[in-house]
Amino acid sequence: MPWQRSRRFRLASPLRESNMADFLHRFAEGFAALNKDNLDRVAELYSDDVSFSDPMHDIHGLAAMRRYFAELYANVQDLQFDFHAFDEVRPGEGYLVWTMSYSHPRLAAGKTIRVEGCSHLKWHDKVYRHRDYFDAGALLYEHLPIMGRVIHWLKKRLG
Repeated sequence: MPWQRSRRFRLASPLRESNMADFLHRFAEGFAALNKDNLDRVAELYSDDVSFSDPMHDIHGLAAMRRYFAELYANVQDLQFDFHAFDEVRPGEGYLVWTMSYSHPRLAAGKTIRVEGCSHLKWHDKVYRHRDYFDAGALLYEHLPIMGRVIHWLKKRLG
């Protein structure tokens, strides 16, 4: 049904078999399984003192993280993450490389928008630091009616 929200998890390449990638793999699966109906699972992934940031947000604490996800799911129609790489650089620290696909009724005429990004994670038993890197213009600004044209013009001019 077109109105249903979905979130799927898919590995774009085979996961190497090692204990180093196990946490990242489990985290990616759990993260991709989140939806508006199971936000209690956020506590399974993140510590009480989690710090999350991306180009548009700076969030501290588990309660704020739940609110962030609740707002996110209230505004998108479809959300999917395809994970391409898992890399633990040292115990308790690693990166996920992903492509996010989503649709929003007021952006890009409701068509699917795809954005590539990378998550830097630090964890003990749960993630306590999550930093996302992606092009905020490609995620949102380029798809706004007036601002989108300005962003496209600037990218062409600077590129």
